[in-house]
Amino acid sequence: MIKTEIRKILVALDGSGNSFRGLNQAITIARNCQAIITAVYVTPLSPPMSKEQMAYIKNHLLKNANNFLKKAETDAAKKGVLLYKKILHGDEGPKILKFAQDKNFDLIVIGSRGMSSIKEIFLGSTSNYLIHKSKIPILLVK
Repeated sequence: MIKTEIRKILVALDGSGNSFRGLNQAITIARNCQAIITAVYVTPLSPPMSKEQMAYIKNHLLKNANNFLKKAETDAAKKGVLLYKKILHGDEGPKILKFAQDKNFDLIVIGSRGMSSIKEIFLGSTSNYLIHKSKIPILLVK
C-alpha cells in the first residue's frame, strides 16, 4: 500500500546552501499538508585525538549544529510551520536513515550535495546512501 499522506517530514541539514534549499522545500510541503518538520544535523565521527582536542572539536561542532538548527527553526516559524530539532552523532547516512525509520517519517528531504565534497567523491554521499537504502520517499533538492 502506498502512503499518500505526509504528516512527518525529516529534513537533513549540514549548513550548506543545498540543505537550506531542502529546508525551504520541506517548509512549503509542510504548509500545504499541515505536516510537522524535524530538522536533523549529524555531527561526524572524529578521528583519534586527545581528550582536550576531542572536547574542543565536539563543542565547536555542537555550536555549529545548534546555530544551523536555530536558523531552520526561525525560518519555519516565520512561515507558520512547526519544526523540531535533533542532533545526532556518527555516520550521516546510516544515522539519518535509522532515525527516520525509528520515528516513522513520511518523507525525507535532503540537499543533493552537502559540505563534504571530498567524501562524496571517494565514499559516496549521504544523499546517494539514502536514495539507495531508504524505503521512505526521498525528495532530493538541488
